[in-house]
Amino acid sequence: MTGTTETPRRDSPGLLRGLSGKVLALTILFVMLGEVLIFLPSIANFRIQWLKGRVAQAEIAALAAEAAPDRILSSDLRTEILKGAGVLVVSLTRGNKRQLILRSEGDHMIDASYDLRSTRWLDAITDAFGTMLQTGPRVIGVIDYPPNMSGDIIEVALLEEPLRKAMYGYGINILILSVILSVIVASMVFAALNIVLVRPMKRLTRNMLSFRQNPEDLSRVIVPSGRHDEIGLAERELHDLQAELASMLQQKSRLAALGLAVSKVSHDLRNMLSSAHLISDRLSMAEDPTVKRFAPKLISSLDRAIEFLSQTLKFGRAQEPPPARERLKLRELADEVIDSAVVQASSRVVLFNQVPADTLIDADREQLNRVLTNLLRNAIQALEGLEDNTSEGHVTVRSWREGSVVTVEIKDNGPGIPERVRPRLFEAFQSAAKSGGVGLGLAIASELIRSHGGEIRLHSTGPGGTVFHVVVPDVVAELRSGRRGERQRAG
Repeated sequence: MTGTTETPRRDSPGLLRGLSGKVLALTILFVMLGEVLIFLPSIANFRIQWLKGRVAQAEIAALAAEAAPDRILSSDLRTEILKGAGVLVVSLTRGNKRQLILRSEGDHMIDASYDLRSTRWLDAITDAFGTMLQTGPRVIGVIDYPPNMSGDIIEVALLEEPLRKAMYGYGINILILSVILSVIVASMVFAALNIVLVRPMKRLTRNMLSFRQNPEDLSRVIVPSGRHDEIGLAERELHDLQAELASMLQQKSRLAALGLAVSKVSHDLRNMLSSAHLISDRLSMAEDPTVKRFAPKLISSLDRAIEFLSQTLKFGRAQEPPPARERLKLRELADEVIDSAVVQASSRVVLFNQVPADTLIDADREQLNRVLTNLLRNAIQALEGLEDNTSEGHVTVRSWREGSVVTVEIKDNGPGIPERVRPRLFEAFQSAAKSGGVGLGLAIASELIRSHGGEIRLHSTGPGGTVFHVVVPDVVAELRSGRRGERQRAG
């Protein structure tokens, strides 16, 4: 009993380590970052407006003081007016004359002065954070235009501590509001991303894990959802990849099974062919002219079959041996192939050898014989399958040399190769166009020619026939590294 290696199970990541948790955390982070960027100008504007409110109250207090009889106020009344305005000192400038209107008891030294008449946003933000970071009590001076135009300039002095407390209160309110908005926005964004992105990605992940456990099971291939975005494109590409991989693995399994089956029967089949070889040897001794003509060809075919079986399957468990290349006459080899193939053809199929007599090809005789035999056999089978039994079928073998490359052409006037077979013509188990075929002939032939550094091309196919080109380059000789002298000898 053969044991199977169990695929290690990969647990899904938790919320914090998974894609959902990361999306939620990033969403909250970015929303909070946006709130911080909004908070900076907001707190600066709050400070400016708070100071302008004190300036407006100070102007009203100054006007009230000027309206008193003889502009004389009692100490208690002056203190109440300044307390109501929230300032310590108020002065107005009219024209070139600066006049102190109200002043509280005691001396007050101004620690910092701010001009609200022309304030840049960067300076306003800096001043706002400077106010919030102060720890000790300070008296600040503020210069601005009087809101009621009671003068040209109004200057006030006030304690900074109430402003700082108001800014902290405003900041806490903004923070609470930001947290609430962050949670609401993050929840909505997370829900949208979870539906649009996270769930499809989880579906892709689950499908890949499931497919990995049994890649040959076509039921595990993902079914695209029909989306037209990047997720849909990924689903379609994954579907094509999985389907192709499953098909390829099934093909490899069939190849492995084929190699195992042939390795079991090759020994017995070789013994049978050896017995047939002995009988053929005795037949060659007969005096019958027909027997004398065909007996050597039969013995040659049996020799090739026995040698073929003695190596195990060429397209299964074992690999093809490297080609034993030699310079051989292509026309003679083509005659051998045609003599073997003509026995299998009916009387309405005619084979022509139009290879020039002087054509030499650098190839392995046995392997090139197998390649041409496969191609001729396919052509004959295509012609035998014609419904019109009265027309004559032609198979022509011709060749030409271009420099160091020899091209062999096999041409027939058959019905052509079906459209469904053409894309995978040289793949194993894929190019069987006729009933009962396994689709290995062209795959083997292509592998043999590739080992020669060449290729087999489907030149053309259609109702008028099919043309294959077998391209075989000569082996490249190793060049010597020495250099010949260039000086001319004296005459």
